[in-house]
Amino acid sequence: MKVLLTGANGFVGSHILNRLRDRGIPMAVLLRQAADKRFIETQLPHLDLRTGSIGDAKSLDAAMEDVTHVVHCAGCTKALRVSEFYEANHAGTRHVVDAINRQQGRIQRLVHISSLAAAGPAPMDKPALESDAPNPVSDYGKSKLAGEREVQNACKPEHVILRPPAVYGPRDTAFLPLFKAIKAHVSPRFGGGEMALSLVFVKDLAEAVETCLVHPAAPGKVFNVASPEIATARLLADEIASQMKTWTLPLPLPTAALWPLCVLQETASRLTGKPAVLSRQKYAELRAPGWVCDPERMRRDLGFVCATGLKNGIAETLDWYRQQGWL
Repeated sequence: MKVLLTGANGFVGSHILNRLRDRGIPMAVLLRQAADKRFIETQLPHLDLRTGSIGDAKSLDAAMEDVTHVVHCAGCTKALRVSEFYEANHAGTRHVVDAINRQQGRIQRLVHISSLAAAGPAPMDKPALESDAPNPVSDYGKSKLAGEREVQNACKPEHVILRPPAVYGPRDTAFLPLFKAIKAHVSPRFGGGEMALSLVFVKDLAEAVETCLVHPAAPGKVFNVASPEIATARLLADEIASQMKTWTLPLPLPTAALWPLCVLQETASRLTGKPAVLSRQKYAELRAPGWVCDPERMRRDLGFVCATGLKNGIAETLDWYRQQGWL
């Protein structure tokens, strides 16, 4: 086995890289020339580095020359323009699938990292199942679903699709503002803080990828990859505050207030040229009744459970932020 990993320099991709290399699996990574390599800097001397992008057919073909498996993790989670989501998450996935098919059977399996956003929101009393009809509410989710369709409809070798919900852990920047707010004694309460959330610790997601690369029952299926433990925004903030041993004052952010906040952040992003998490696209996800999924299929079919609970996951994330000087 030799695995080609796309998006290896990102938050999730770098943890997948660590996991597979720790298991002694031969690896090749596809990275753009100008890619930020800070998370994998110590790995670079030991990597089979292949320069290119998922938008360049020639570099994709070269990257796949001697590999047997592909993990497609590259994608776009925040953007200045809606079209960027589709260019990366839809067209980019199509390019990867086409390149795999051109290898004439040498690639044995593709593991594709999608998102719960492709399925759409679901409340705690009716968590999302993989068999439910998808109902994405944002262009990010719609673009991820379009990528899934490319895999399901066109990929000739075996393929597996993973749908993680919100991912947190060391190296994550999306949850960092919440940690910083709590350090400043402020506890944001989006929509009252009671939205139910499935979460997944990044190292559990990386282990799930490893499992799906080799498990004989994985191909042809979509799997929710999430901790069985359900959180709320309030519970998440309270756990962070508890571990930071600090007091906080609640900052209510009712749903009605989120729209102007998202518009302001999007305007600022356009002025600076740097995409941010909050935007009008994100508003559709923030106003949902909940983001809960059922991970039972993965436990039943593969014997795999995301074992890191919120308490331990927050502790490891907090320790890493402090060690890196991020907090």
